[in-house]
Amino acid sequence: MTTEKSWRTAFAIYLQPRVVSMIFLGFSAGLPFLLVFSTLSAWLRDEGVELTVIGFFSWVGVIYSIKVFWAPVIDRLPIPILTRLLGKRRSWMLLAQLGIALGLSAMAGLDSHSQLQLCAVLAVGVAFCSATQDVVIDAFRIETADARYQGAMAAAYVLGYRIALLVAGAGAFYIAEYSSWKTAYSVMAAAMSVGMLTTLCLREPEHRPAETARHVESRLQSALGVSGRDSLWQRMLAGFTDAVLSPFVEFFSRNGRTGLIILLLIALYKMSDITMGVMANPFYLDLGFSKKDIAEISKIFGFFMTIAGAALGGALVVRYGLMRPLLLGSVMVVATNLLFAVLALSAPSKILLAGVISADNLSGGLATSVFIAYLSSLTSKAYTATQYALFSSLMTLPAQFLGGFAGLVVDHYGYYVFFIYASVVGLPAISLVLLLISRERRMVAATQSP
Repeated sequence: MTTEKSWRTAFAIYLQPRVVSMIFLGFSAGLPFLLVFSTLSAWLRDEGVELTVIGFFSWVGVIYSIKVFWAPVIDRLPIPILTRLLGKRRSWMLLAQLGIALGLSAMAGLDSHSQLQLCAVLAVGVAFCSATQDVVIDAFRIETADARYQGAMAAAYVLGYRIALLVAGAGAFYIAEYSSWKTAYSVMAAAMSVGMLTTLCLREPEHRPAETARHVESRLQSALGVSGRDSLWQRMLAGFTDAVLSPFVEFFSRNGRTGLIILLLIALYKMSDITMGVMANPFYLDLGFSKKDIAEISKIFGFFMTIAGAALGGALVVRYGLMRPLLLGSVMVVATNLLFAVLALSAPSKILLAGVISADNLSGGLATSVFIAYLSSLTSKAYTATQYALFSSLMTLPAQFLGGFAGLVVDHYGYYVFFIYASVVGLPAISLVLLLISRERRMVAATQSP
């Protein structure tokens, strides 16, 4: 069992250099995100591009959801010269950051009317490099520190990411207003130097070969009859087995049937939060709040409360371990969705809106940092990038699919019923966390019994 630590020790973890470095890597990860989404949409619309065409640009986001398909390449393939100079993770990180900077610079030099297709290609390229950087940073974060640091490192990452969203969102708009969109994108490309300098200053984590991973790979190769690697086909199949199949087999070898419960929890943990988030802004508008009210309350309160929640979550992981904060996060998300149901029945009030948004962002920030720490603890150091990419994709795809039906629920039953529904879909996650805690306690009791 995890030994509880003092609150002073828990929060002192944010002074650790490895934790502080995640702020800068989080900034590097968050900067390109809006520049291929809402900020790019604003630029294209400002230039008079048709809304139908702008809508097609949203498909760029699919790149972030399928990064698991090339994560095995990142885990296995060295980059000539760069890997020798910088190491396995930093070489991929720097290459991805260079790709983002070059892509944004190229977009800044385009004419949005005559070169719209090239703009789309570059946006896809930037998104691909950005998703690749996400995979590498996640792997780097997990390999740099043990599980008790992961909540704090996730919180620092969230802080940097949120700052980057402000820079790439409001910052780009300000630059475009007083100069041009091309200047804005040029400045954003230059801002990627924050990530590049951080990558060059960091130390490469140790990569120790895992004995269990070697055993899994050997067993799979023998089962497929390619352990000898006598032919080109056998070598290709053995490489595919090691990079793609072994991470999945290793996960279940380590966790057994509990692995299915863990994967189900990963798929359901963010379900309530993401389902509710789809309808949040339409709900505020339908209550009669102005766009100015929403911006001021949700952005200002939302920003600081999310950071506070993430920081608290990181400290809780240090103080209490993973499972109890994981349970707290799941309960808080369900409870704050019920607060939205109360808001739906109340007269419009800015104070009440600020209170509900504050509670929602505090719980969301806490749950996110704790859940990232939990996912990080599930990975094997032999397959960090591949397994974490799988977990992060599984975390969002089912919830995003269910979120697509949110409008139907609101149209047929109203906001009050919708927020009750959004809370109810979070109950299975609470049950699964309790089940895993119970299993963990039984295992500890079994090992301690004479």
